[in-house]
Amino acid sequence: MKILVVDDDKRIQLLYQAELEEAGYDVHIAGSGTEALEKFETVKPDLVTLDILMPDIDGIQVLRKMKEKNPQLPVIMSTAYDYRDDFAVWASEAYLVKSSDLAELKEMIRKLIGSP
Repeated sequence: MKILVVDDDKRIQLLYQAELEEAGYDVHIAGSGTEALEKFETVKPDLVTLDILMPDIDGIQVLRKMKEKNPQLPVIMSTAYDYRDDFAVWASEAYLVKSSDLAELKEMIRKLIGSP
């Protein structure tokens, strides 16, 4: 099962990649919204974790573009800030405040796409 991790923070990319690969997922990384949309087309992920604040295209716009092309794609919005009051975030299947403890993220992924 392929997961696309979209985050402009290299530490988050490496942490998510290491943890999710250890759990058995095929992990692909994108460091910007533009790169995420490119990889979305080529990788055809089963699930996307998507940062909200990025330097080029914000995560909400990336979410909308991905959902236009694949409405069934599970997307977990991942951010350091609490955006639960922002209605646009709720177009995603889940919302997660970033943490170094990835137990909650892994559980969300299992619920959305199962174990590899």
